[in-house]
Amino acid sequence: MIAVTFPDGASRQFEPGVSGLDIAKSISPSLAKRTVAMALDGELRDLVDTIDRDAKIEFVGREDPRALELIRHDCAHLLAEAVQELFPGTQVTIGPVIENGFYYDFYRSEPFTPDDLPAIEKKMREIVARDAAITKEVWSRDQAKTYFTAKGEAFKRELIESIPGGEDLKIYRQGHWLDLCRGPHLPSIGKVGTAFKLMKVAGAYWRGDHNNPMLSRIYGTAFAKQEDLDAYLHRLEEAERRDHRRLGREMDLFHFQEEGPGTIFWHEKGWALFQSLVSYMRRRQKAAGYREVNTPQVLDRALWETSGHWQTYRENMFLTKTEDERIFALKPMNCPGHVQIFKNGLKSYRDLPVKIAEFGIVHRYEPSGALHGMMRVRAFTQDDAHIFCNEDQIMEEALKVNDLILTIYKDFGFDDVVVKLSTRPEKHVGSDEAWAKAEAALHKVLEELAARGLKTGVNPGEGAFYGPKLEYTLRDAIGREWQCGTTQVDFNLPGRFGAFYIGADSEKKTPVMIHRAMFGSLERFTGILIEHYAGHLPLWLSPLQIVVCTITQDADDYAYEVAAEARKLGLAVDLDLRNEKITYKVREHSLAKVPALLVVGKKEAVERTVSIRRLGSQAQSSATLADALAALAAEATPPDVKEG
Repeated sequence: MIAVTFPDGASRQFEPGVSGLDIAKSISPSLAKRTVAMALDGELRDLVDTIDRDAKIEFVGREDPRALELIRHDCAHLLAEAVQELFPGTQVTIGPVIENGFYYDFYRSEPFTPDDLPAIEKKMREIVARDAAITKEVWSRDQAKTYFTAKGEAFKRELIESIPGGEDLKIYRQGHWLDLCRGPHLPSIGKVGTAFKLMKVAGAYWRGDHNNPMLSRIYGTAFAKQEDLDAYLHRLEEAERRDHRRLGREMDLFHFQEEGPGTIFWHEKGWALFQSLVSYMRRRQKAAGYREVNTPQVLDRALWETSGHWQTYRENMFLTKTEDERIFALKPMNCPGHVQIFKNGLKSYRDLPVKIAEFGIVHRYEPSGALHGMMRVRAFTQDDAHIFCNEDQIMEEALKVNDLILTIYKDFGFDDVVVKLSTRPEKHVGSDEAWAKAEAALHKVLEELAARGLKTGVNPGEGAFYGPKLEYTLRDAIGREWQCGTTQVDFNLPGRFGAFYIGADSEKKTPVMIHRAMFGSLERFTGILIEHYAGHLPLWLSPLQIVVCTITQDADDYAYEVAAEARKLGLAVDLDLRNEKITYKVREHSLAKVPALLVVGKKEAVERTVSIRRLGSQAQSSATLADALAALAAEATPPDVKEG
């Protein structure tokens, strides 16, 4: 007999070879009916799999979050069956689950187009309605090769040949259609439900190699419930509406072009927004005791060899060789330069902590396919800083950084923040002892943050190559998560460069280096802000805060006066004196996301008033010029300046 233990701790005896379905039926027919899989010692398995040892079992219902991957995996099989019914002769290749959905790659002489998707989706729903049972069979290698060769499935035959010799070949059958797959799967195809949608088509080379045939890839998504699918599609629509690349064009902030892949061409208003972020961060850092510096863009290979970047990060670096055969690299990180500044001049333990900050431009080679607007670039500016301290100061300084980061995010409208500890990656520098000390220090910080009520977690193996780090992930207005700030404890880099301070015992000591960023990449943070606010930036951040619009030419002189008074208060203002209807002007400036329009005509000029239209509102109010500008100036004051 074997012992099967349930989630509540209860245990029952069964004959070896009992299936998960048998156990569910023995408890309750209704349990068996609503169960779609089982977790055996934590591993998701087919419900019909047999159990021949003592184990912990958990029954997984269709709406259990763990079942979502099965629904999406089965939906990929469902897609493949529908395609082969509608388009005989199409070869199937692979169809994995991916983030937020699935895809399946097909080979046919004529690629699929978006026009094919409605018919395929309709056929998928027909197959779901048949609700054929999904069954598993184990085939021999020869049997599988023979079957798929006879069907003309050359790609499946190639997959079979790549599977290790000792591994079982599992075949999952749904009605008359079958596929080679590791599983697990739902009990029947009807359990997929109808909360799915095919999203798009794309080309993809077989096994990602451009020397191989081009396949036709169909992407889809699926959820357990229709309301979840509807919510997801709404989020996609919102994301499209908020896309920083589109808004950047409409707001005349920046553009991209092929001659500078992964780099940004800033326009006047975009650069003003960028500089507002820099000014804000400069004020916050200065108040927190950081000393701003600047380090070279191009440094000799020898420095990067000492730092460890050459050995662990070279494929991401831009290199150049000069006429005298010296090899240089554009800096991918600011840290080695900051160590050089710390080393310049003797430091005492009384000087610690030393806080060095830089708005450092860094260059990192990202593959062309990974580039995405401002979110993934090759050249960007970090609000980078390094705190040189002793071991006893790590927790205090890390908590100071945490408090600074959280107040900064709050000023920009982000209140939902998660802090996660990323630990030692496989590719790293430094001793195990140094890593253990660094991780222990950050574990203590994480425990303190959790005690304060912050959401926390751990990302195993995701640390930087030189040290573990705390990662700050914020959630935007439509629920997307963005990892921005970091705090990294480094016991390695200062020692590699021979940095030291004189301790209380008059002996040389190696400092600990805390790497710190708050926005992270200023370019990326700008993109996040644009999307978070859908272009409706707060007045204090908006690069153009007011446009004064005239109704008639009789008000031109007064409009000039209004603009001049606004500029005296530090407001960013433009004039629109064109001979156009006011409705046209309002529509145009609303598209450009101008926060406030001050409309003036003959009446306003006589009364020294303005009509105020705010972005996103159909309402119009009237106020005296002095009152309107005073209110706008107060609103345009950065939050840290107000608090100061």
